[in-house]
Amino acid sequence: MIEDWDDAYANRDHIPGADDFIPRWEAEAAAFRDAMGDRAKLDIAYGPHMRNRMDLFRPEGASKGLVIFVHGGYWRAFDKSYWSHLAAGSVARGWTVAVPSYTLVPEIEIAGITQEIRVALEQAARAVPGPVRLVGHSAGGHLVTRMLCRDVDLPGEIRGRIAHTVSISGVHDLRPLVRTAMNADFRLDEASAAAESPALLHPVEGANVTVWVGNDERPEFVRQSTLLANIWTGLGADTAQIKDKGKHHFDVIDGLAVTGSPLTECLLG
Repeated sequence: MIEDWDDAYANRDHIPGADDFIPRWEAEAAAFRDAMGDRAKLDIAYGPHMRNRMDLFRPEGASKGLVIFVHGGYWRAFDKSYWSHLAAGSVARGWTVAVPSYTLVPEIEIAGITQEIRVALEQAARAVPGPVRLVGHSAGGHLVTRMLCRDVDLPGEIRGRIAHTVSISGVHDLRPLVRTAMNADFRLDEASAAAESPALLHPVEGANVTVWVGNDERPEFVRQSTLLANIWTGLGADTAQIKDKGKHHFDVIDGLAVTGSPLTECLLG
């Protein structure tokens, strides 16, 4: 039985060398943007807020379709600039990758972030033809699975192009977060947490979802991934769960930067 819900969701406290990851991500992301040259289109506005911006990374030659990566940080930290390098695996395979920022809590509610990502998805999909694949990490895993819920108002043409969604260490039931100190920023109650929980909502027909989680993560993240896979299977979605051996919450995303990695292969199929 979990008694300390703050500890249940505290990743940094349980990862050796955790403080080294953020500067590494930032440096690798900047180096990737520099290397992309004019194939990187930065700070494309998709909405009125200063954080409603996305970066678009195009492959050499014709694009096979669109990948959208949505970052984590408990909806209250980071922006697109930390994650550019995670586009590398998909770009090398011929896909265009969009990486959006979004407004952070407590300036906005989580439901508002869901709507921002919906708008970013629509704009990116209209700019890049072909199939669409969604991938998100942690809070981003929540946001990409929200795009597959029936209550999210996506145009049918765009929804029909979403071929696969990968939620990496996603949070799919927000109700436990009401018990955390972070809820001072989230401002969730039982009703609003339930309304934003993919595990409590119906997926659209034809949803194809993989929940990917590090085997060495906090048990609560493993449970959250298993929960969505189990429930959505019973609601008609095509679901799979992968536990990545030896990976924790911070290094479980590394494979996205590598062509031919199991994670990139899973995403692109």
